[in-house]
Amino acid sequence: MRIRLLAGAALLAAGLAVPAAPAGAAPVQSLPSATTDATRTPGGAAYTVSLTSDTTGHTWTGHQSITFRNLSAVALSEVYLRLWDNYHGNCPTTPITVSNVTGGTPGALEVGCTALKITLPAPLAQGGNGSIGFDLSIAVPSGVDRFGYDGNYTFLGNALPVLAVRDAAGWHLDPYTNNGESFYALASDYDVTLDHPNGLLVPATGTSTDTPGASGRTVTRAVGSQVREFAWASGAFKKTSGTTAAGVKVNVYSVSSISTRSATSMLNTATAALDAHAARFGAYPYGEADVVLDNGFWFGGMEYPGFVLDLVSSTALAHELAHQWFYGIVGDDEYASPWLDEGFTDYATDLYFNKSGTGCGITWQSAAEKLTNSMAYWDAHSNRYSTVVYGYGKCTLHDLRRLIGTTAMDNLLRSYAASHWYGISTVADFKAAAQAAAGSTDLTSFWATHRVEG
Repeated sequence: MRIRLLAGAALLAAGLAVPAAPAGAAPVQSLPSATTDATRTPGGAAYTVSLTSDTTGHTWTGHQSITFRNLSAVALSEVYLRLWDNYHGNCPTTPITVSNVTGGTPGALEVGCTALKITLPAPLAQGGNGSIGFDLSIAVPSGVDRFGYDGNYTFLGNALPVLAVRDAAGWHLDPYTNNGESFYALASDYDVTLDHPNGLLVPATGTSTDTPGASGRTVTRAVGSQVREFAWASGAFKKTSGTTAAGVKVNVYSVSSISTRSATSMLNTATAALDAHAARFGAYPYGEADVVLDNGFWFGGMEYPGFVLDLVSSTALAHELAHQWFYGIVGDDEYASPWLDEGFTDYATDLYFNKSGTGCGITWQSAAEKLTNSMAYWDAHSNRYSTVVYGYGKCTLHDLRRLIGTTAMDNLLRSYAASHWYGISTVADFKAAAQAAAGSTDLTSFWATHRVEG
C-alpha cells in the first residue's frame, strides 16, 4: 500500500498542512537463501476476483484466484501472499481474511498478519505454471485513509492479497510502513468483478464497465493489464469526466463536500498532467484514470495504477499522476529504495510546473543519512523522510540535469522508462544509465556528494 506524502515545501506551497505520519514497525529483513537466484519470481500473474459488497460498501466478500509462472531456474516450492491491510487490524484479528485455500497448503499468518505462506503441492520448475484460490473477506475500518471509510465513502487501497516477490535476496517479507510504502510487486493482469448497490459508484484501477445485477444492484467489471496492484473506492460520489488530448479518459469522483468548481479544476489538472508526463516518459498505457477527492485525507495523495486518492491540490495530483510512470510502469522495491519513485515523481512534478530546482540545497544531518536509505531507516527517522527522499531526491535529479544538460537528461529519463517498462528499476540500473548519458563526464563524485549508493 502506498501513501504518498509530498515534500513539505510542495504541500505548503499548495496551502496544505503536512501531518506527521506514525513510524512503522521494526523491519523484517528479506530472507536470503542459497537456493534463490536474481530472477524475480513468480511472474506472469493473472488475478481474477469476484466480490459482493454490503449495503454500505464497507464489507466485501467473495473469491480470488491467482495463476502464475515460475520465471526462475530455481524451483518454486511456495508462494507468499501479502495481506497489507492487516496492518490496520489488531493481529490476529484482521480486516482481510483468507480462507478455504485451494492449490496449496496455507501456513500461519506472519509479519504482523501481513504475510501468508502457501506451500505448493509440488515444486514448480522454471516455466512451470501454478494457481491458487481462496475465499476473501474485507472489513474496512473507519478512517479517512487509503484503506478506510469516511461515512458512506469507502477507500480500498491494497485490499486484495498480492504475490510477494522472490529474487536474489530471497522472499521479500518487509513489514508494512505507514510512513511510506513497503510494496514490491511485478506487473500483472487483473479482472475484478464488484457487485454493489446501485447508489454506490465504484471507481477502480483499469477500464470499467457496468451491467445490471440483481434488483437494486450493479455489477462493475474492472480490467487492468500489466498493473502492479488494484484499488477501488465506493460511495455516492459526484462524478465529472473528460478526455486528455491523447485520448485518455479521466473521471473525477468527489465526496459531497467538494465543490463542482474544485472538481472541475482537478479534472483539468489531471488531463493536462497526464499528457505532460506522457510526453516526457512515454504514452500512458492504461486507457483510463480515476481520481477520488476527499479533503479529509491526512496525506497529500496516494496513487495506484489508474487510480488516485487526493486532496484538492493541483500539486498533489500532478505528483500522484507521475507515479503512474514511477512505480506503476517503472517499478521498484519501495521498501528498499523509496527514492526511485518518490524522488523521480517529485522531479516530474517540478517539470510539470516549470520549476527548475533553483535554490536546491542539500544539508545532511548525519553520516548515516543517505538518499538511498530504505524505509527501515526512514521509519526510525521519520522527521527527515520527506525532506530527504522527496526534496533532496528531486534536487539530485535537477543537479544531474544541470551537470549533463537538459537534452541529455530528458533523453535519459525517457529511454530509462522505455527500457524498464513494466519492469523493475534499481539504483544500480539508474546509475549505469545516467553514466552512459553523461558520456565522458565521470559521475562518481556526483553520486558520492548526493549520497546515492547501490
